Parts: sequence; structure tokens; C-alpha cells
Amino acid sequence: MSMDPYVSLAKDTIEAYIKGRKVIDPPEDLPEEMINGKSGVFVSIHKFGMLRGCIGTFLPTTENIAHEIISNAISASTRDPRFPEIRTEELPDLEINVDVLTEPEPVSSKDMLDAGRYGVIVTKGFRRGWLLPDL
Repeated sequence: MSMDPYVSLAKDTIEAYIKGRKVIDPPEDLPEEMINGKSGVFVSIHKFGMLRGCIGTFLPTTENIAHEIISNAISASTRDPRFPEIRTEELPDLEINVDVLTEPEPVSSKDMLDAGRYGVIVTKGFRRGWLLPDL
């Protein structure tokens, strides 16, 4: 069974960066939406069912989804302030998930919110918090 191309890119990115500090280029054979699409992406890493790193963007910050995955995979594995950097010996034990987000939409009433299905961005002044589904 072949791996999902989004997860495969995140996995290859993490392995290359942890093993040799190499930032990979997106492979040539990615689906069109990963090359031509732009979106926020979250990369979450679990080890034995426990969160080991999670970093993401709710709006795009790079040229396409593939580069967004590469950037966030490196950050999730090395820059999540809640965890130490992933070590080479941990790589075989990791489960990696990639969530591509749709563009946020404003709601007119809290009755329209469903954080478990869509997630929620809460803003007050310059502060912002995110509740994302299934992360």
C-alpha cells in the first residue's frame, strides 16, 4: 500500500532534516493540488499515541502546499516549544499526520460554530487562538 503523498512528503522532510539538516525539494511526481494550491497546513507528529510535535499555519505562508508541508514538518519536528527536537533513533516510531486547511470563514453567530468538525479561530485585539478538529 502506498503512503498518502502529503504524509509521505512530511515523513521524507522530517527524516532528511533530522538525519542531515537537509531541506528537501518537493518531488516531481506530486499531485497537482500540492504544486498549484496554496493553503494553511498543520503537521502533527505522534509517538506511541502521544503528541510529539505539532506546528502549522492556518493561512498559507509559502508558494504552495508542498512547501507549506516541508516548512511545517521541519518546525513540528524541531521547533515545537513543548517538546525537545526529535532524535534520529525516534524516527521509526513516529506517526505523522498532515491536515490541509480550507480558508477561514467568518460566522455571524456562535450557533454556527462546530469546533469538532471545522475548527475555530478566536480573535480579540491582537490575540488569536485556534481550536482545530482532530489534532
